[in-house]
Amino acid sequence: MSQKPLFHFEISERKVLLRLFDMVTVLLTLSIVGIIFEFDYFRIDTNNWSWTLVFLIYLNLFGNIFELYDLQKADRFDSVVKNVLLTTSLTVLFYMLTPFFTPSLPENRLQILFFFLSVAGALLVWRSLYISLISSPRFYKRVLVVGDSFDIKLIAESLQKSDPNYFVVGYINTDQKIRTEFERADLLRFEVEELQEAIKEHHINEVVVASAYQKGLMLTLYNQLSELLKKGFPIRDYTHVYEEVTRRIPVQNVDKDFYRYFPFSRSNQNKFYMLVFRVFDILVSIIGILFGILISPFILIGNLLGNRGKLFYTQERVGKNGEVFKIVKLRTMTKDAEASGPQYAQKNDYRITKFGRFLRRSRLDEIPQFYNVLKGDMSMIGPRPERPVFVKELSKLIPFYETRHIIKPGLTGWAQVMANYGDCHDDSLEKLQYDLYYIKHRGIFLDLSILLKTLSTVLFFRGQ
Repeated sequence: MSQKPLFHFEISERKVLLRLFDMVTVLLTLSIVGIIFEFDYFRIDTNNWSWTLVFLIYLNLFGNIFELYDLQKADRFDSVVKNVLLTTSLTVLFYMLTPFFTPSLPENRLQILFFFLSVAGALLVWRSLYISLISSPRFYKRVLVVGDSFDIKLIAESLQKSDPNYFVVGYINTDQKIRTEFERADLLRFEVEELQEAIKEHHINEVVVASAYQKGLMLTLYNQLSELLKKGFPIRDYTHVYEEVTRRIPVQNVDKDFYRYFPFSRSNQNKFYMLVFRVFDILVSIIGILFGILISPFILIGNLLGNRGKLFYTQERVGKNGEVFKIVKLRTMTKDAEASGPQYAQKNDYRITKFGRFLRRSRLDEIPQFYNVLKGDMSMIGPRPERPVFVKELSKLIPFYETRHIIKPGLTGWAQVMANYGDCHDDSLEKLQYDLYYIKHRGIFLDLSILLKTLSTVLFFRGQ
């Protein structure tokens, strides 16, 4: 018999737990260090409460930017060490550079070192405990999947990849005509009659129903699930679970009546939100254009030496409501890069110049698009605009692809900070799932999350 799990932390609960204990552990450590070593640069008391507030704001801000609350990275100690050191360094630096809101620099400069080591040490100790205890199998969510072969395989492979603590124990196949094969030898197959016994024996926390809509569930299984519901046992639909865990919409498993499954965010029609969003677009695009002018001498020299050709190029893209506009970018490819016709850019594409690769990795090649944002063709946040030839092709292959054009395209977006680089049909499908998730959940908090993740992309040089 499998080991009984203590209980399971949901994704949102784990993020709150990480954030809460980060703050508590650091403040407790700083208090103890202050008492033992007479450390007076950072004091926690009622007279200086603003110091603590500013410090916690910096800690949470840079923790987000450097992915301390990315659950996939929070489970790996090598990633945690790097992200903790980066977060601590920027938190301490900004805390020192804002003496109007924080204490003046101490006469004994060693106190700054004590400050840094206390914050970093506290975070590393607590995160080590999180990895060894909270992320251990005893806190996994143990799931039993009910559905046809295709959906079961999709859940077993994709959900556990998105959330390592989401453990698919086994499945019941509702499609008896197809035999399902899995790479995982420990994925158990149960018969309908074994459902209740399997839940008790393997300590299942949740049943996920993934049966195809056109087939439905067999009557005997339906009756058993109804009995479980009456007892208060959690039974959830696959599309809801998939969206919650992966934070994207499973369009390949939604029928033609898609409005039933992802009603669009009210923010798409909220005039106040759209006004604030447009003002934000204008302000940021002006700052971006000024920044582009400031670094233009460096770009000109790099282009002269590394690209040897035109600095800018324009290209047709599909915008809101399917309207075509011309996007402006810094040129990163060789001359006649598409002599044989339009094609996707690939990873390590031979057509990209050395300087062009730097521009892409740093995302400096997109600075001219601030002009498109200022003009109103694009927004700061939204689905990335695609070329008309590819839109026509992908619309035939991927269901609901045109839906991404109901809002303005963006300079950055949910798909850009979450998905892989799109150079094939499967990558385009994944990006569409993220784009539809953004359209469904669009709002100030998701926008803020995208901006912070975009900063991470730029700082970690992940642009492509």
